[in-house]
Amino acid sequence: MEAYTDFAEVYDTFMDNVPYEKWADYIADRLGRAGIRDGLVLELGCGTGTLTQLLARRGYDMIGVDRSEEMLAVAAQKAAEEGLDILYLEQDMQSFELYGTVRAAVCVCDSLNYLLGEEQLRETFRLVNNYLDPGGVFLFDFNTVYKYEKILGDVTIAENREDCAFIWENFYDEETRINEYDLTFFVREKDGAQGGLFRRFLETHCQRGYELSEIRALLEEGGLRFEEALDADTLGEVTPESGRIYCIAREQGK
Repeated sequence: MEAYTDFAEVYDTFMDNVPYEKWADYIADRLGRAGIRDGLVLELGCGTGTLTQLLARRGYDMIGVDRSEEMLAVAAQKAAEEGLDILYLEQDMQSFELYGTVRAAVCVCDSLNYLLGEEQLRETFRLVNNYLDPGGVFLFDFNTVYKYEKILGDVTIAENREDCAFIWENFYDEETRINEYDLTFFVREKDGAQGGLFRRFLETHCQRGYELSEIRALLEEGGLRFEEALDADTLGEVTPESGRIYCIAREQGK
């Protein structure tokens, strides 16, 4: 089953421990330091739009891109309920198209790890550079090889809520550096005669781990200028044990 179809229905429930507010504050601070306090900002892999909406509340004109129709439907509904005017586009980040340039682009929550080959990453970086204003900023994160090898690989995670539950099984291949995780989740029926029953859904996701040196090289090959990398947990220096890394890059010509 394609990722983020049925999962979209319960995604926000299971992601309620993700520090979106902290991410939004960090992004707004870094953009502010670059003199970007308003204007058009693109989020790649926006999912259900939680971060897109937080940045919109901080004064940015947001565009959200995601390949999942189901996730975007949730995002659009949330934005409408909040009275936020956000443009959502159903596109793949490897081939997205905009009507013009943006002041900044962001991509978080390891969305880039879904790109399983270097050519896919390089093309995404090339497109980001193409659609950034001169000197525009690109903020993103990625999961490292260390995280998949030492933290997630071959681990099973389970969580039980009142109306839904999931089992998350990881299978890491050291040769390809691809982590496959199989999600089995159960969602309580809300209406009708089936209200006391749970539906069972299955999804399979694949992500690839990358080293910072690879990311830097691919950024430059895509036309962007690498500026800084930080450990996502400490906001300090990257170490060999960093599981998630924040990166900052800039547009440097088309």
